[in-house]
Amino acid sequence: MSSKLKRILALLIIIVVLVGWYVSIFGVGAFSSVKDLLKFGLDINGGVYVVMEAETDLTGDTLTETMEQTKEIIDRRVNGMGISEASVSIEGDKRIRIELPGVENAEEAIAAVGKTAQLKFLLADGTLVLTGDEVSDARVDADTENGGRLIKLTFTDEGTAKFTEATRKAYSGAITSTNEGVDDKAIMIMLDQDRITAPVVQEVINTSTCTITRPGGFTFEEASTTAALIRGGALPVQLNEITTSVQTATIGADALHKSIIAGAIGLLLIFLIMVLMYNVLGLMADIALSLYVLIVVWAMVAMGAVLTLPGIAAIILSIGMAVDANVIIFSRIKEEIAKGKTTRVAVSEGFRHSITSVLDAQVTTLIAAVVLYLVGSTVVKGFAITLMIGIVASIFTAVVVTQILVSLLAESGKFNEKKYYGVNEDGTPKSFIKKEFKFIKNRKIYYAISIAFIVIGLAVGLIRGFNYGIDFTGGTMIQLDMGQTVDTEEVKDALSSFELKPSVVLAGDNREQIIIRTVKAMENEERREVVAALGEKYGITEDSILASEQFGPTVGDELKGNAIRSIVIAAICMLIYIIIRFKTWKYGVSAVVGLGHDVLIMLAVYGLFSIIINNPFIAAILTVVGYSINDTIVIFDRIRENRELYKKNSLEQNLDLSINQTLNRSVMTSITTLLAMVPLLLMVSSSIREFVIPLMIGVLVGTFSSVFLTSPVLYELSKGEERTNRYVGK
Repeated sequence: MSSKLKRILALLIIIVVLVGWYVSIFGVGAFSSVKDLLKFGLDINGGVYVVMEAETDLTGDTLTETMEQTKEIIDRRVNGMGISEASVSIEGDKRIRIELPGVENAEEAIAAVGKTAQLKFLLADGTLVLTGDEVSDARVDADTENGGRLIKLTFTDEGTAKFTEATRKAYSGAITSTNEGVDDKAIMIMLDQDRITAPVVQEVINTSTCTITRPGGFTFEEASTTAALIRGGALPVQLNEITTSVQTATIGADALHKSIIAGAIGLLLIFLIMVLMYNVLGLMADIALSLYVLIVVWAMVAMGAVLTLPGIAAIILSIGMAVDANVIIFSRIKEEIAKGKTTRVAVSEGFRHSITSVLDAQVTTLIAAVVLYLVGSTVVKGFAITLMIGIVASIFTAVVVTQILVSLLAESGKFNEKKYYGVNEDGTPKSFIKKEFKFIKNRKIYYAISIAFIVIGLAVGLIRGFNYGIDFTGGTMIQLDMGQTVDTEEVKDALSSFELKPSVVLAGDNREQIIIRTVKAMENEERREVVAALGEKYGITEDSILASEQFGPTVGDELKGNAIRSIVIAAICMLIYIIIRFKTWKYGVSAVVGLGHDVLIMLAVYGLFSIIINNPFIAAILTVVGYSINDTIVIFDRIRENRELYKKNSLEQNLDLSINQTLNRSVMTSITTLLAMVPLLLMVSSSIREFVIPLMIGVLVGTFSSVFLTSPVLYELSKGEERTNRYVGK
């Protein structure tokens, strides 16, 4: 690429960053700000979501068909409520998730969407003819006369008799329609208060079947939907509430505001440390990171992705991880300069040597994000999508954008001096750690530390019991604005008649809120009674509820199963990828041992300090697995390279050399990732904090395992190979 083209592209990048940020924040003309365009989740905008489970023994295609039919019915109910951007989706085999933005009364919403559908057949004057109980089937068939499709109904014996009489009355012309747009000879098919269709009777029908047609025929989609709705009356499915969450817009908006501020602070801290460590190189990285953030948020707008509070945590985390690609490249450039190469050559060589590490590291993290999306719950899926967008964007900004900016800088006469590239006056790279460590020699010490911590932490957790959240154990959470600071023991006393054994903690900036958690999943009526009991003592009302959640006892077992399944699937996929890339199983097995270590260490930490284990913990575990693999792959790439370059070195020497060469990069990446998350930890709500805490722990654990564990394990697996090579004289 010519210097002229690089200058044009660099100028274009800077203009896009400046204009993009201005438009994103303030909006210009027809272009709204990104805040106005983004779709926000219920935890920000407020509203109700409920997960309902079908009480049925159906399986296979019959179950699938029934759940689709139930979804169609609920969809119509939700639309009839006039709620904008409401969504109804099937989760798993027997569950339906309903999200109702802006709704505050969970009880009314659940009653409206969860009741049994009432299917009715009415004459044009509104006279009831028969109900859905007397329809045994509704199917789609080819309409050979009109083209397209038709709907074929089958009635029970009692339904056949009633329908015959109804068609006789309608066909006789004795009925006068009282419904606008409905023919006198029509029979209306109603689902609750909605008219599905109103076909006109062409003749008296005295058989157990009839067909609904129209000129030109129905499309397959129209016929299928109508048939499903008609079957809904004949095949009702009892739905039981298993998970409910209510969030007020006030608490969500406050969390969003604080998250934006925390994110901005974290981003500025990263920008600052990049400049301090890499000088002008760091400034170029900051420009690329600014573009990276724009790409992520506008990609979410374009995809119609829903931004939740955990999603914000994912963006902040991905910024910290996006720095890693730049750090890998810059570290390599500094090494090339330290070897005596000119800045122009060092930049070219630095990018060439680091591109493999960047891609391998990001692809393995992407694997974890994909598994997270496929296996996780709806909230976790949003976290995973944000993470996936971030990974792809980080590869583009580091490999393409940063390379254009840095190579142009190296070609300039003013900024091609070594001091601008994070190198000291004597030509040595700036670094946090200058000492060379003997990692392989001391490996047994690291093994002992890890084993001791795992054993102690798991033992404490198993003996005392892990602190599972209500989404694992089943239970209820209610957050209330009391308008005053209250004594938590007095609150427990006020609720003693309910036999809930609740935990009560203070919350909010002024400690005027309380969060009540119980291991019992309370129904709506009981939740209302609890609030009423507190109202008698403290004068609060239903309007004082800021948020509430309820989880049935079966949900936790599924979450645990999903967590284990996610880790196993991710580990297998990563193992296969690493074996393919490194052409030996030893690197893959070493990396997977590191993953197992990270999971056990995190469980030990949670057991030792009794930190709550909940749904966000699953997302954090998988994210940490991806982060740890990212770090490990960078070290392994360097080991592979050094074993080719320094064939006369022993295996121990090459492994120590590789870890020491990448140590500053590992520390730098950990620091930037932690810096991005610290403001979130300190400033925002508990819902984000539940994501951030395990992520921060995981970053530290992942760094430890990639530096002190995986390479020593690789040594254990490969030292026999070295002895064989020596024996045959290689």
